[in-house]
Amino acid sequence: MMDHAHDLACVREATDRLLTAVAELDNASLAEPSRLPGWSRGHVLAHLARNADALVNVLQGRPMYASAEARDADIARDAARPLEAQVADVRESADRFQAAGDAPADWSRTVELRNGVTDSASRVPFRRWAEVDLHHVDLGIGYELEDLPAEFLEREAAFLTQRFSGHPDVPATRVTDGTRVWITGREGGAPGVTVTGRPADVVGWLAGRRAGTALTVDGGELPKLPPL
Repeated sequence: MMDHAHDLACVREATDRLLTAVAELDNASLAEPSRLPGWSRGHVLAHLARNADALVNVLQGRPMYASAEARDADIARDAARPLEAQVADVRESADRFQAAGDAPADWSRTVELRNGVTDSASRVPFRRWAEVDLHHVDLGIGYELEDLPAEFLEREAAFLTQRFSGHPDVPATRVTDGTRVWITGREGGAPGVTVTGRPADVVGWLAGRRAGTALTVDGGELPKLPPL
């Protein structure tokens, strides 16, 4: 089982980094495009706040979102708010998530996320850590994949390769950052493709944040990954 207490502390640190950086912005910069297609920086912050509340729902046994349409509508509604309101919402929703995480609970239980996905409750704090740190990068305000903690990069690579493991549309692939090795993609044979790169480039490719041009590929072409 994951160390949820450790990961909750990492979420708090990542949130503090994000809020410190965002506090240096202004209302005009919030309306500028983020690195996510179709989303402004305000959309990213609105999503982070609503995701925190959604994960509180998960931990407390409620549906993560009322519906996909409601999730999208809430983000669209909140995206244009001024900086002060955005920062307050991200901070207050993060506090609610931390409080839910600090409550006594059976962390070995299975919880349900979006689209019928299930996972151990103990992994929810790491999922939130990924949301905060990757979306901090998505804001395009000076925090890059290379700035992510080494622990996060290693664990996110393991998490994402596991996510694509057994996927019929991904060829059997060996992924390595030069130190660690992960196997992902279709089952039923030895990996024919090896993808090698720095931790930030590996995670960037796996998470759909980079095209993979900085990676070295042996045994075939760079696999095309489905959207997360």
